[in-house]
Amino acid sequence: MLLTNPVVLSIIVLLALSLLRINVVISLVISALVAGFTSNLSIDETISTFTNGLGGGAEVAMNYAILGAFAVAISKSGITDLIAYKVIKKVGHTPTGRSVAGFKYLILGILLAFSISSQNILPVHIAFIPIVVPPLVSIFNKLKIDRRAVACVLTFGLTATYMLLPIGFGKIFIESVLVKNINTVGADLGLHTTVGQVSMAMAIPVAGMILGLLFAVFVSYRKPREYVSIATEPTTDEIEKHIANIKPFHITASVIAIVLTVVLQLQTESTIIAGLAGLVIFGACGIFRLKESNDIFQQGLRLMAMIGFVMIAASGFAAVINATGGVTLLVDTFSQGLGPDNKGIAAFLMLIVGLFITMGIGSSFSTVPVITSIYVPLCLSLGFSPLATVTIIGVAAAVGDAGSPASDSTLGPTSGLNIDGKHDHIWDSVVPTFIHYNIPLIIFGWIAAMVL
Repeated sequence: MLLTNPVVLSIIVLLALSLLRINVVISLVISALVAGFTSNLSIDETISTFTNGLGGGAEVAMNYAILGAFAVAISKSGITDLIAYKVIKKVGHTPTGRSVAGFKYLILGILLAFSISSQNILPVHIAFIPIVVPPLVSIFNKLKIDRRAVACVLTFGLTATYMLLPIGFGKIFIESVLVKNINTVGADLGLHTTVGQVSMAMAIPVAGMILGLLFAVFVSYRKPREYVSIATEPTTDEIEKHIANIKPFHITASVIAIVLTVVLQLQTESTIIAGLAGLVIFGACGIFRLKESNDIFQQGLRLMAMIGFVMIAASGFAAVINATGGVTLLVDTFSQGLGPDNKGIAAFLMLIVGLFITMGIGSSFSTVPVITSIYVPLCLSLGFSPLATVTIIGVAAAVGDAGSPASDSTLGPTSGLNIDGKHDHIWDSVVPTFIHYNIPLIIFGWIAAMVL
C-alpha cells in the first residue's frame, strides 16, 4: 500500500514538519528516523546509516564554504555595493506611476540575470544572494514588490539554468551526473546519450518553467505588497561618499579574479580549486589582507552555514531512503500492470515518484543516482525512446528541487530576503516556487516524454 511505503511516509512527515515551521535540519533528522522505523531497518541501523550518509554532503558543504568566502571577498571589492547604491539612488529620483512599474520589472530582470549567471558565467551558485539581495530589500519595500515574486525569479535562475545549459553547474549536472549515470546503467541495454541530447530533451520542460515564472511575476504576485521597514536607509550624501571610496583598481582586480575563477572551474570542474584561486587574486591585489583570510572564511561560513548543514542532513536522509529499499518498492507499485499501452500513465507516475524523492532529498544532483538504475530499464521496457527516457529521468530528478524545504534553490533566496525577518522560508519561498515550477515541470515533462 502506498501510504505504508517508508519513502512516502518520511517525506509526508518532512513536509508536514516544514509547513509547521520546524527547523529543516530537525525535520530531516526526524523524517530519516521515520523512514527507518517504518522499514526493516533497526534503530541502530537507521542511526548508523544516517550518520555514515552525512559524509556524502561534506564536499557540498566545503563548496559552500569556499563560495561564501568568495562572495565576501567580492563584496569587499565594492562591486555589489556600487550596484546596490546606484540602484538605491535612482529609486530616490524615480517618479510614481508607470515608471515605477517599469523600474520594478527592471530590478526583477537584473536579479534574474544575476541568478542565471551564478550558474555558469560566475559559478558562485547561491553565494551571491546574501551579498546582493539584502541591500536591495529597502528598494523592494519602497516599490512594494512582493518578495514571493523575487523568490520565484531567483529560484528560476538557480534551477532552469543547470537543467538546460551545460556550463558551470549545468556542466556538472548534465555531463557529470545525468549523462554519466544514464550511460553507465544503459551500457548493457543499448542506451547511450550525449550532453547535446540532454539539453535538447530539457528544452520543453524548461519552457514550462518560463511560463511559470511569467505567471508568478505578472499574475500571482503582481499586486503591491506592504512591508514595514525598520532599517534606516542611507542618505544621498552617504551614497555618494561610499561610491567615492570604492577603488577602481579593486574593481579591475575583481573582474580578473572572477574571470580566472570561471575559467578554472570549467577546466578543473572543481569549485573549490577555482574559488581558492579567485581568493588568492583578491588577497594579492589588496582587496583583503592575507592575515585577514581567517575573517574572510569565518564570514563566508556564517553566510552559508545553515545551507551547508541542511545539505549535510539531506545527504544522511538520502542514505536512509536508499537503505530502506522504499524507492524500488514505490516504482514497482506504480509500474504494476503498466505496459506499452500505458506509457502516458507510466511517465506521469515516474515524474511523481521523482517529485517525492527530490522533495525529501532536496537535491536533484543526489536524486539522479537513486532513480537512474530503476528508470532506465523501466523506460526502455515500456517502449520510450532514448530521448524520452532522458527527459523522464532529468525532469524526475529536477522537479522537486524548486519547492523543497531542503533545497538550496529555496534556502538561498530565503537567506537574502529574510534579512529583516519578514520573509518566511516555507510560505514565501517553498510554496510559491512549488506551485509555479513543479506543476509546469510535471505537465511539460510529461508532454516531452510523449512527443520525443
